[in-house]
Amino acid sequence: MKKLFYILILFAVFSSCSEYQKILKSESIADKFKKGEELYNEGKFSKANRLFAQIVPKYRGKPQAEKLMYLYSSSFYKMKDYYVSGYQFERFVASYPKSEKLEEAFFLSAKSYYMLSPVYSKDQNETKEAIEKLQEFINLYPESEYLPEANKLVKELDYKLERKAFEIAKQYNKIAVTSVDYNASIKSFENFVFDFPGSSLREDAMFYRLDSAYKLAINSFETKRTLEGIIPLKKNRLETAKEYYFSFKKGYTSSKYIEQVNTIGESLDEELAKYSTKS
Repeated sequence: MKKLFYILILFAVFSSCSEYQKILKSESIADKFKKGEELYNEGKFSKANRLFAQIVPKYRGKPQAEKLMYLYSSSFYKMKDYYVSGYQFERFVASYPKSEKLEEAFFLSAKSYYMLSPVYSKDQNETKEAIEKLQEFINLYPESEYLPEANKLVKELDYKLERKAFEIAKQYNKIAVTSVDYNASIKSFENFVFDFPGSSLREDAMFYRLDSAYKLAINSFETKRTLEGIIPLKKNRLETAKEYYFSFKKGYTSSKYIEQVNTIGESLDEELAKYSTKS
């Protein structure tokens, strides 16, 4: 009985494959459209896509073209071919501006770009492009049912850009040996604080900016000769670090870094006190 059951299953599979191959080679675009839609609804997106690809040019300008192009675009998305799905949904939006599927197609196009966004440690060009696409959708469809998801995706992408900028700045802090390195770290963290004022990483950035400024000051020469004359290099840098110290303390009184910050503050006071004694 079991043997007969397996034979029937194999027969059905082979018959199905045979039917698919037959339609694939057929000249009937109507049969290909019908079978492609059936396969799409069954979740067999790759097979459906092959059939759609054969008939898309032949349906151009016909009433059924809109439905076909939507299914064709969607089949790429379902197959996780996001480069092509993003492009095909954009074509759909441009070709059928009055379609009832327009809003969904616009969103799925933007989401395709989101799906292409790499991890934060890699180049973020695709992330920036995805943010632009999603923001365009949000602006055009402020009442959309997809709005909560679109906002969530933008937030995730924004965090990737924040994390990328933060890690670059932090790397300067880690490898810093010379004043050039420390200055690069300070500048990078200052840019980060300015560019991402509401970032969840702002506290960390403020701390590492202080840390870099402190290390730069402590390791500085006392003076520097310039065209304007000799300047008190170390004293100036200690005072700048102290400003960063006050800025951090004002914003983060209960910070996880507070012990380190207090230690830095005490050290800065001791160093600056030496200049008061000299004067």
